[in-house]
Amino acid sequence: MNPLAEPGPTTVGIDVGGPRKGFHAVALSGGAYAAQLATRDAEALAHWCRSVVQARVIAIDAPCHWSRDGRARPCERELRQQGIICFASPTRQAAIAHPTGYYDWMLQGEALYDALESSHPLVRCLPIEGPACFETFPHAITWHLRGGQAQASQKRAQRRELLQQAGLDLAALTSIDWIDAALCALTAHHAASGGACVAYGEPETGWIVVPQ
Repeated sequence: MNPLAEPGPTTVGIDVGGPRKGFHAVALSGGAYAAQLATRDAEALAHWCRSVVQARVIAIDAPCHWSRDGRARPCERELRQQGIICFASPTRQAAIAHPTGYYDWMLQGEALYDALESSHPLVRCLPIEGPACFETFPHAITWHLRGGQAQASQKRAQRRELLQQAGLDLAALTSIDWIDAALCALTAHHAASGGACVAYGEPETGWIVVPQ
């Protein structure tokens, strides 16, 4: 049985893009598809999570903290030590100053975490108690659930397969953005239901939480 298939509360997973692409969010109720939203507005998305779908736990595919020294955060270094390739978060100043706006999607993520802070603060301990949000990473989720077999070139097929194994209706998940959002939502569902999780890093510089 897929470890993400237990019943549980309403959860949301969010794929974060740049200002033009925006956010893709998928809500699950008891682990089953419930709703989805695409928006460029972090405040509108936070309102949807709080008041429309009434999410208990939200998993976000974007860094929850910036690098303090320009090096990869501890969570990112720990992922790499496991062989899980991931982005290295810059300092906030470097992100803002980047000439092509390469890190604008991380700034969008920052805006979302800020918008959620009053109702869904960042997780600082496991298991999760009360409404909360956390950072996650679809490639690391896939790596854990497929026993270390996660290939970026096959991400759409591999991630769809995990969603199918969890019994999720894929009809509305028509792009990799929706697929990744749903995979994040399933991870939030797993964590909210008391499932075993791995937290890379530490709370001060940011945890990346994935199912064990």
